[in-house]
Amino acid sequence: MKVHIKKIIFDPSFEKSFEKYKNKLSDKKRNTLKERLLIFKKDPFDKKLKTHKLKGNLKNYWSFSVNYSDRILFRFIDKETVFFIEIGNHDVYK
Repeated sequence: MKVHIKKIIFDPSFEKSFEKYKNKLSDKKRNTLKERLLIFKKDPFDKKLKTHKLKGNLKNYWSFSVNYSDRILFRFIDKETVFFIEIGNHDVYK
């Protein structure tokens, strides 16, 4: 069963981090970010994203790869809605 994300809710801290993150990117990396977000909306479990459920204190959350080192931390609200919490390197897990 494919899941299509129809709504993304952004935590206020995510919005702040996202702007800083996006402004540091080259045009090529910014395009990769846009591509990954589009893929995520179509299928959050696409192999390219390496989406995975987290463990321990973050067991209610998921993460997907923007690129080799950066992730977006999120949780599912329902089958069509997600809540983006943080973006960045592996420090998003702290």
